[in-house]
Amino acid sequence: MFVRILILAAVVLVAWAVVARDSGAGGPERTVTVRAGDTLWSIAEQYFAGDPREGVWLLEERNDLPGAVIVPGQRLVLP
Repeated sequence: MFVRILILAAVVLVAWAVVARDSGAGGPERTVTVRAGDTLWSIAEQYFAGDPREGVWLLEERNDLPGAVIVPGQRLVLP
């Protein structure tokens, strides 16, 4: 009996994983265009609450930046 319940639970879980999809509730991607004098730190302070270090790290990860160097005119996707 336990094996049947386990198999049924596995089938339901697999079926749910197959039909589950993104709800689109996240909204459109937000971007920011780098201006002269901007730094990742200043952008993080402006768009993220709390410790700017976390915002800098998120910006670097989201935009595949090799470091903290950004240039005016560059478009960054906000995480």
